[in-house]
Amino acid sequence: MDKPYSPACERNRDPILARLQAAFGDRPLRVLEVGAGTGQHGAYFSAAQPQWHWQSTDVAAHLPGISKWQREAQRPNLPPPRLLDVTRPADWQPLAQEPWDLVYSANTLHIMPWTAVQAFFSHLPQLAPLSAGLVIYGAFLRDDAPTAPSNLAFDADLRARDPQMGLRRLAAVQALAEAAGFGEPTVTAMPANNLLLQWGPSSGGEATGAQHS
Repeated sequence: MDKPYSPACERNRDPILARLQAAFGDRPLRVLEVGAGTGQHGAYFSAAQPQWHWQSTDVAAHLPGISKWQREAQRPNLPPPRLLDVTRPADWQPLAQEPWDLVYSANTLHIMPWTAVQAFFSHLPQLAPLSAGLVIYGAFLRDDAPTAPSNLAFDADLRARDPQMGLRRLAAVQALAEAAGFGEPTVTAMPANNLLLQWGPSSGGEATGAQHS
């Protein structure tokens, strides 16, 4: 089957899965993935953790590719992808009628325009109580640490492709999360100069981890 493929998803899936397993263990979770992209994470994580109900969402253009991964995976805990443009309140409304434990999003905030990032966080309170919280993975700019040359180059490449894209400042993302009702995140360093941000009942403080892949 000719599926969309992201090398980055292939590289980061195991480090992310290990962190999710450390945080949530064998706890059953209803996970809402925002911006599933190719659908690789959902296919992989749902196989590794069959007690996690993994609902992928994305804009319409990505849904056929996600479906290809899901048809190959044949996982009962991996339902068909659903439409979600984070800027459209009508797309959030049916999701807000269902129970979700965790919102997960990887490598999305630097692709979305900043107005879409703001919209994403503004709609999260509809999904309360989100007992397991919020997990976001990706590259960020930090005020308290120098930016790796690879991330500076990545940011420049994104902005050259589209001025509305680019790495987001961690402090600005934290401010949006706080406005949406979340507290301080746990910030875990991940391979290739990425971060995993976790907001939830037990979040808070700074964790350490690998800096390079």
